[in-house]
Amino acid sequence: MTVRRTLRSAAAIVVVAATVALLGAAATPPPVPDDPTDPVRASEYWLDGARIREAWQTTRGKGVTIAVIDTGIGKVPQTFGDAVIGGTDVSGAGTPDGRTPLGAVDGNHGSWVASLAAGRGSPDGTGMIGVAPEANLLSISVGFGAAAAVPFTEQVAKAMRWAVDNGADIINLSFTTNTLDWDESWDDAFLYAFEHDVVVVVAAGNRGSGTNIIGAPATIPGVLTVGGVDQTGTASIEASTQGITIAISAPSEGLLGVSADGEVVSWSGTSGAAPIVAGIAALIRSAHPDIKAIDVINRIIKTALPVPDAIKPQDPLYGYGLVDAAAAISANIAPVTANPMGDLAEWIRYFRRAEAEPQPEPAVTPVAIPPLPAADAPTEAGSPLLPSADSLRYGTLPLIALTVPGILVALGVTAAARRIRSARISVRQTPDSEE
Repeated sequence: MTVRRTLRSAAAIVVVAATVALLGAAATPPPVPDDPTDPVRASEYWLDGARIREAWQTTRGKGVTIAVIDTGIGKVPQTFGDAVIGGTDVSGAGTPDGRTPLGAVDGNHGSWVASLAAGRGSPDGTGMIGVAPEANLLSISVGFGAAAAVPFTEQVAKAMRWAVDNGADIINLSFTTNTLDWDESWDDAFLYAFEHDVVVVVAAGNRGSGTNIIGAPATIPGVLTVGGVDQTGTASIEASTQGITIAISAPSEGLLGVSADGEVVSWSGTSGAAPIVAGIAALIRSAHPDIKAIDVINRIIKTALPVPDAIKPQDPLYGYGLVDAAAAISANIAPVTANPMGDLAEWIRYFRRAEAEPQPEPAVTPVAIPPLPAADAPTEAGSPLLPSADSLRYGTLPLIALTVPGILVALGVTAAARRIRSARISVRQTPDSEE
C-alpha cells in the first residue's frame, strides 16, 4: 500500500482500517484502544498513510522520551496525563514546570506538537492519539518575540542541554529562524545532543508564513529536517518549503492537535510534520532499544517511499521520500558509522575555527651584527660665552671659510667697477682733435 493511495481521502482510510481490524481481530488483538470509525481518528489520515497503525503491532514507543522545545505543553489530563514526566522554562516568562502556554497567538503550539508526537487518546479508542502513544514527553517552554525576557538563541541553547541532561532520546524543534546561519552558541548545544546520542528532529518551515527556503535550525548538520506533503503525498505549497537539507517528508496539511484547553483543532505546517517523524523515531528506538541515533535517522531515510519524478537521492522538496513507519521499524538495515545528515563537529572545525588554529612559525636564521663603537667620553662643561672645540670646528671655522672669500670677491668686484668708471671719466675729459 503506498502513501499516495492511502492519503486520497479520510473515507477511504476508514474503510481500509476497519477491514484490517476485522480480518486481524481473531488472530491479533489491537495493540492500543483504537476505533477507526471515530470521526477524530478517521481524520488522522497519517496513521494509515505513514503505516503507523501497522507499526503499532510491534511497538507504541514505550520507554522512549521525546523533548518538545516549544511554547509549553498544556495540562490536559486525557491527552497528557501520564505522558509529561518533566519540564522547565528557559524564557524567563513561564512556570518552572514548562507547562504554562507562552504567547498570546501561539500559546497552543506546543500542545499541538506534543499531541501529534505522543498524545494518549481516550481509553475507549476515540479522540486524538499521537504517533507514539506510550512514549514519554518533556515540556520545555520557550518564548518567541515579546513573550521572552531572554534572547531566543540563548533559550534554545539552554533548552537543548536541559533536554539531554534530563533523559531525552529525541528532541523536537518545530520552529525556524528564517536564516541559513545560526548563533555560535548553538554549535556546542547541538553538538552536545549529538555526542549524547540524541535524535534531533526539525521542521523545515512553511511558505505560507514567509519561509521560502529552509532556515536554522533545519540547516544545522546532523539534524533530521522534515518537509511537508498534503493528503495525496504531494509537496505542500503553503505548509512546507524547500532546501537541500530536507531529509524526509511527512503530512503537513489537514492535521489535528489538542490545544491547552483540551479542544481538538485543525492546523497545518511542518511544525506538525516534524512531531509525526519524532514519534516514528520513538517507535524505532522502542523497538530497537540499543540502536544509535545515527541509525534511527538512517532507517527513516533508507526506508522512505520514493516520490515519482523527485530528484534522487535527495530532493529539495521531499528529501529521500515519504516517511514509512512500519518499514523503518522492520527493515533489515545495516548500521552506519556516520550521521547521514552531516557532521556538525567537522563543520565547526572547518567553518568556525579554521582561522583560530595555530599557524606554524617560519624558521628564521639569526644574523650576526657587529657591536657599535664606544661613545665619546663626555667633556667638561665650559662657559657659554666662550667657544668650544665643537663650536669652532662646526660653526666658526666653516663660517670664516665661507665669509672671507666672499668678502675678497666683493672687494675685487668693487675695485674693478671703480677702475672702469675712472677710465670712462678720463675719456670724456680729453678734447677733440683739431682740423
